[in-house]
Amino acid sequence: MAAAIKTPGVYVREINAFPNSVVEVPTAVPAFIGYTGKAPVPNVPTRISSLTEYISIFGGAPKIKFTYKKDQPVAPVPASQFLLYSSMRLFFDNGGGPCWIVSIGSSTPDSQKDAQHFIDALTALEKIQEPTMVVAPDAVLLDRPGWQSVSQQMLAHCNKMQSRVSILDVYDGTKVRTNTDATDVVTLFRNGITYFLNYGQAYYPWVNTSITEDSDIDFSFLDDSLKDLKTGLDAEAAAAFPDAADPKGKALKDLNNALTAPPPTAPPKPGDPPQPTPTQVHRSLVAVSPLYRSVMEQIKDQLNVLPPSAGMAGVYTRIDNTLGVFKAPANTGLFSVISPCVDITGEEQDDLNAPLNGKAVNAIRAFVGRGVLIWGARTLDGNSQDWRYINVRRTIIMLEQSIKFAALAYVFEANSASTWVTVRNMIANFLTNQWKSGALVGAKPEEAFSVDVGLGSTMTADDILNGFMNVTVKVALVRPAEFIVITFQQKMQTS
Repeated sequence: MAAAIKTPGVYVREINAFPNSVVEVPTAVPAFIGYTGKAPVPNVPTRISSLTEYISIFGGAPKIKFTYKKDQPVAPVPASQFLLYSSMRLFFDNGGGPCWIVSIGSSTPDSQKDAQHFIDALTALEKIQEPTMVVAPDAVLLDRPGWQSVSQQMLAHCNKMQSRVSILDVYDGTKVRTNTDATDVVTLFRNGITYFLNYGQAYYPWVNTSITEDSDIDFSFLDDSLKDLKTGLDAEAAAAFPDAADPKGKALKDLNNALTAPPPTAPPKPGDPPQPTPTQVHRSLVAVSPLYRSVMEQIKDQLNVLPPSAGMAGVYTRIDNTLGVFKAPANTGLFSVISPCVDITGEEQDDLNAPLNGKAVNAIRAFVGRGVLIWGARTLDGNSQDWRYINVRRTIIMLEQSIKFAALAYVFEANSASTWVTVRNMIANFLTNQWKSGALVGAKPEEAFSVDVGLGSTMTADDILNGFMNVTVKVALVRPAEFIVITFQQKMQTS
């Protein structure tokens, strides 16, 4: 600057005293893939921050249809079954916040579920940097090969991006485990997942929730078998009121007839008796008919059975926002969950948590007096000392991405000692703050991390000639106390 000064006077120069700082990237921003009520342009990731915003953009609950047959449990019609809307409610109930939605089609019975829809959505997500989790609840509605393909592609996507993890659902996670590998749901899950295991975690079993309430359902959820239900209700009414002239029996018959009555084509004429609305018919039948009440309860119970991945994404968000990403997302409750679909004992969890192949599946268990708890914090790479725990994997991702974005400011800077010192101090200051927050272990910062950069330590002269500035960061991460062993021993009386 001095060479350019030619006029006498006073000139001010401002020199930066501090290096750039590293800003911690968000850690709890899931991306959900699935079928939505409204279908905007497919495979366009959209950011939302609340369930209200989701409903406004993507629509509400799908109209899932059920089939009724006498003396058989009510069964959903597979083509009409979709899980994303209810899963989003479970996500927000468990502390979820901002997230991304990738709609891959409309949640109508004529929508064909296809594994390629999910894979195309993963390609679209490669352009979005913010998500840190990938969740696809609707994937379990595919056939098993389709689900397996989607799950493996989710792991491959996370490995490619290196900035997110996948939360997977066990296929057929409502079923009890068996001793036969050919039918055991967890064994089949493990056989279907092969690569990039440290970027994934899974939970078993599915859960019974309270997402769908009594007021959310009525007889419109039944398909053509509604006529079969009417026949059953007529038989129930005839048994309860054998006298055909009984006013109560006639009223009940009128209610039963209203189930299959076609909607009016013209407004009622003056003097016509008022016709009950579908809501009134539903409420009246719930009050007086055990059969109808039983069918509605079965529909509600089945709508409330959900895979846990979306709820776990909400738990991750809640833990990250209150404690930190370094806290293991375990030994905490799942909100809006009544019970796991399968009760698991400690002995039964042995193989889930520490199998020989290392593909750990975290258990969701019910404890007397404590409720439903997440009782596991392992990735699918359970045999790896580096990537065994979920919080370790996710903390490393946070550190890597935070430092990566901060280091972009020094691309094309002089590869010299002054730049090396600046970069080292920038990273060290960030890691010191992480150590203070509890993410790193050590009595002092020097024991918690180290940052090395420079000629003779991380670089050779040839590296500098080729434009490489190599920085080595070592961190001592917090790991969960998964097994607490308390030893008791008696001692001799001394007084």
